[in-house]
Amino acid sequence: MAGETTLTIIGNLTADPELRNTQGGGTVCSFTVASTPRVYNRQSGQYEDGPALFMRCAAWRDLAQHCAQTLAKGMRVIASGQLKPNNYTDQQGQKHYGVQLVLDEIGPSLRFATATVQRQQQGQGFQGGQPAYQGGQAYGQQQDTGQDPWSNNI
Repeated sequence: MAGETTLTIIGNLTADPELRNTQGGGTVCSFTVASTPRVYNRQSGQYEDGPALFMRCAAWRDLAQHCAQTLAKGMRVIASGQLKPNNYTDQQGQKHYGVQLVLDEIGPSLRFATATVQRQQQGQGFQGGQPAYQGGQAYGQQQDTGQDPWSNNI
């Protein structure tokens, strides 16, 4: 990835992630992140919503599976990756042109929530259609295990 420009977007998922398999056997997870800046209006003396940016995102392989089992509509995330062209022809023969953020990293924003992180063993994302992931919490829920969450030999 040397020489590639990395873009980071912070926003909320507009819908639940969609996980699918490609014809080549790859796994991709797609979703949209909406980022709306807050702009100060000097005339009214208040902050207002600025123009919203809706960025289509794609995660591949293990990251795709982790996104599908972790993320949900409305979650605030920090997503980072490369902006790539997303050109395709639909079933009616119409050509569509756009861009998408191909993710390298994504995680929950902890500005307004908490999250529990559990390390995934490499190669154990999904087995037989079922997640190998066990435990953890829904976004924003906190579990008190009595252990330091960072002491599990990462």
